[in-house]
Amino acid sequence: MSDQPRRALLICNAKARNGALPLDAVRDVLRAGGIEPVEPAPDADCQATIRDYAERVDLVILGGGDGTMNAAAPALVDTRLPLGILPLGTANDLARSLGLPLDPMAAARFIPTARAHPVDLGWVNGHYYFNVASIGFSAELAGELTAESKKRWGVLGYAVAAVRVLRRVRPFTVTIEHDGTTEKVVTIQVSVGNGRHYGGGMTVEEGATVDDGKLDFYSLEIAHWWRLLALLPALRRGTHGRAADVRAFQTREIRLTTRRPRPVNTDGELTTHTPAHFKVLPKILSIYAPDPADRSRPFDIAALGSRILGQSDRP
Repeated sequence: MSDQPRRALLICNAKARNGALPLDAVRDVLRAGGIEPVEPAPDADCQATIRDYAERVDLVILGGGDGTMNAAAPALVDTRLPLGILPLGTANDLARSLGLPLDPMAAARFIPTARAHPVDLGWVNGHYYFNVASIGFSAELAGELTAESKKRWGVLGYAVAAVRVLRRVRPFTVTIEHDGTTEKVVTIQVSVGNGRHYGGGMTVEEGATVDDGKLDFYSLEIAHWWRLLALLPALRRGTHGRAADVRAFQTREIRLTTRRPRPVNTDGELTTHTPAHFKVLPKILSIYAPDPADRSRPFDIAALGSRILGQSDRP
């Protein structure tokens, strides 16, 4: 066995909510664990940098939130380099789904001794995503939620923005094609999940994992916007699929069509629009994470619903 340290391409998004993390401490922890960090020039393009260093490093360590991971996904797939995560974002939903430490320094200490596990990616119209893709309410929420509000309010920023969006949300018609069936429904949101968590604390389905080879679909076919507030506890737990006005199923491929093009939110970013073709790409990349049997649910935001109901319309 070689005594040479592994080389890790270390890229941190300084614009992430916790992007000001002192990197000297991270470097020390990695070196103590036998990993030598290699850092590109500041503000270098993430995808181009990963591809450029592919033959010179053993792994990639990304510091940022879900948007950072999403942006790097194409290069990680192309190079097959395993990924280590330093959670520096607002929600860090991918890290939560994987049971990773949410404290960045604890995450840095975890990487050197961890095993890389294969995970799935969602795919929609040529765009990869780790967590969930949505059309409707969540896409409008993504457009409303600014980087400034996420930095200022953290996860609560989702609740602040949600109150604003709820006031103007309107149902729309979507045609759903999957597994040989075609259905036309009226909904305020459809979501296609690859992972478990999304949106700063919601759960796409209580048993979902990022490596089960399936997409978890749900459609909120509710009559009034206030019904969404009543569903919040179930949406947080991932049990909303049991409600009579929520359509839910698992699949591996699905097509969604709307009367006019609607934006698609993938991991918090608006990246494409309907008509939308979704697929799951099983075990297409690897991430340093706890063994699946040891993954816990490291957060509980039971108060989120009450915060949304009680939050004033502040900027």
